[in-house]
Amino acid sequence: MISPIALHPHLSINIICAAILLLQLPAVAILLSRLIKGPSRIPPLEPDVPTPDMLGTCSVVVPTLNEADRISPCLEGLTRQSYELREVIVVDSYSVDGTGDLVKAAGQKDPRFRLINDDPLPAGWVGRPWALHTGFLNADDRSEWILGIDADTVPHPGAIASLLKTAKAGNYDLISLSPQFILKYPGELWLQPALLMTLVYRFGPTGTGGDVPELVMANGQCFLCRREVLVQLGGYEAARNSFCDDVTLARYAAHQGFKVGFLDGAKVLQVRMYEGAIETWNEWGRSLDLKDAASRIQIWGDLWLLLAVQGLPVPILLCYLLFGLPALLGVFPHFVLLGLNVFLVVVRAALCWAIAPSYDRTQASGKWLFWLSPLADPLACLRILISALNTPTQWRGRQY
Repeated sequence: MISPIALHPHLSINIICAAILLLQLPAVAILLSRLIKGPSRIPPLEPDVPTPDMLGTCSVVVPTLNEADRISPCLEGLTRQSYELREVIVVDSYSVDGTGDLVKAAGQKDPRFRLINDDPLPAGWVGRPWALHTGFLNADDRSEWILGIDADTVPHPGAIASLLKTAKAGNYDLISLSPQFILKYPGELWLQPALLMTLVYRFGPTGTGGDVPELVMANGQCFLCRREVLVQLGGYEAARNSFCDDVTLARYAAHQGFKVGFLDGAKVLQVRMYEGAIETWNEWGRSLDLKDAASRIQIWGDLWLLLAVQGLPVPILLCYLLFGLPALLGVFPHFVLLGLNVFLVVVRAALCWAIAPSYDRTQASGKWLFWLSPLADPLACLRILISALNTPTQWRGRQY
């Protein structure tokens, strides 16, 4: 007997195309419902000057572990903040590279700097939230706000004043900023924007979320919280064992009824996170799944979404080009599938243009590779999958 598929050689391809459409169409609807909020998002913060009522209202906590190669710009940026900054508490986890000496030298020029060491890491804690918790406990009680700043972050003059004014005007209890990323090498110019795009696809543009606790985003590189709120939350206790403690704590706060914001800080804050594509893949990629802050259902839902709208479009278009599938466009599934994925690639290209201000490429070689980052989207989705399936055992030189 002759197989029906043999009589209809394109039947199996049609079935595959229909299955992919069933996978993609609901995800596209979800994506568009998030991206459509972009034009109405809260504008990026601008540098600002403090007002007299802000005198000494903010304590900054900087967790460090062997940050001598990166911390100097951060210290310099904090020195250039005005009287709204009461103190800078650098919580060092016994660095062996001279980090502490740099902080002490900064303290000789600016008495607001204070260096302390955290106690040995307790069982069940990850190093970063433990250091932040230690800093919070040692902060001056007169500070109304606690601001966590990473050692690789460079705040511009007026950054903290702008952040405090925005928090007050918006009645936020907790607010964090996305930075402007400094890129230098060709590999990271190609890969890093694709990894960043996984966050945009899952949670929408900065300045648009916060209504649904499960979709709250945050960035620990610049993480401001009312002191009284941290007291009520028990400090960083709720995020003690999380490798994405910023998102974990922000979502916990949102569930408790506090107002949480995640805004665009590209004009007030820069960061040089990792050196090159390999370090970006290894270090940033292992936390982007946010599994410590999400349910298993949400994790797998995010993976489906990313596969459908970010991972598949480029490979699908390549298949049409390489295997002569345009000849099949008279068949309904092929026409719709091609049109849908052309649309998704166009959306991705537009988003590449939209996130361009989030990158400082003035020091970069191969700047044009940034515009080819959509070709790295399948790899970015693969990285999220790998991270979701594995539990980190090492972070910033520490074993867990």
